[in-house]
Amino acid sequence: MDTDELRQQQAPAAAPPGGGLVPVREPLPVPQPPAAPARPRRRALLALALLALAGAGGGFATWRHLQQLRALPPGIAAANGRIEADQVDIATKYAGRLEAVLVDEGAMVHAGQVLAQMDTRELQAALRQAEAQTRQAQRGLEAKRATVAQQRSQLGLAQAELDRARSLLQTGAGTRQVFDQRQAARDAAEATLAAAEAAVAEAAQAVEAATEAAERIRTQIADSTLTAPIDGRVQYRLARSGEVLAAGGRVLTLLDISYVYMTVFLPTEEAGRLPLGSEARIVLDALPDYVIPATVTFVSPQAQFTPKQVETRSERDRLMFRIKLRIDADLLRRHAEEVRTGLPGMGYVRLGPEVAWPAWLQPGPRRGTTP
Repeated sequence: MDTDELRQQQAPAAAPPGGGLVPVREPLPVPQPPAAPARPRRRALLALALLALAGAGGGFATWRHLQQLRALPPGIAAANGRIEADQVDIATKYAGRLEAVLVDEGAMVHAGQVLAQMDTRELQAALRQAEAQTRQAQRGLEAKRATVAQQRSQLGLAQAELDRARSLLQTGAGTRQVFDQRQAARDAAEATLAAAEAAVAEAAQAVEAATEAAERIRTQIADSTLTAPIDGRVQYRLARSGEVLAAGGRVLTLLDISYVYMTVFLPTEEAGRLPLGSEARIVLDALPDYVIPATVTFVSPQAQFTPKQVETRSERDRLMFRIKLRIDADLLRRHAEEVRTGLPGMGYVRLGPEVAWPAWLQPGPRRGTTP
């Protein structure tokens, strides 16, 4: 059906002569596109709701941080940071094959504990050779000393014959020729004895050199046993048994749990008033009801832009001074199994000894009203 026919059907019919009524035809329905499914719209609404919740959570964290800062009494400064600890690398002193690693990540170790062992078979063979050379040098030294004793006896005999020839020459019973012969024999014996004594000194040095060579190999064997220099926790296991490592190759990384601290950043007006050794407090997000005592052990001499973990962008855009708040070592030893690094929290510092800590920042379980 073409367009003209459709128009004719939709147009009202003309009234017939005589004024009679003719029924009007209804227009044909126009096809409509199918309704869009509601699922994509629901997903979009759900995504918008999640974004709103995330923004609200971040806004609440920022609001809570700002509220805490506003609630601080005068003379107390605060900043957020993370718990850190000094790292100690356990590395090989000499190149070789790693025979065994005896600890795994997360294990607590004590100073002197054996952590890994290098293959020492080649060193053991070199040690046996050095010890054999030491014994050979010792026997050579003993032979040289025997020669010295023999030459000393010869010198005594030559001196006695010289004395006798001198007496005979003085009484006229001997000749000058015999006296000269005995004197020459005595001088030769002295020279031979001196050479023998020099040979003894040389042999003694050879013994000392062989002994030192053996001792050096023993030291290499001892250094092939990797031990913990401190009490700590294994953070990373960097090598596996059977690997060939170069000199200085790292096997493990330990965390020194006796030197744990939080790094915070303060602006110039606060860092400039902060004395070294002053008291500090740390409150972790994972342990909000406990106040950890600390001490200011480092104030950076140079300002820097703060890292990304600082709470607000305005603080990241400012030049700040890095401050280190160290936790007491005795406290760490008592809670060694509970020490964790990387935990975020808040650090509080006192800008003067005359400033009193509020009740909610006293060490131990929190007391008083928390902001």
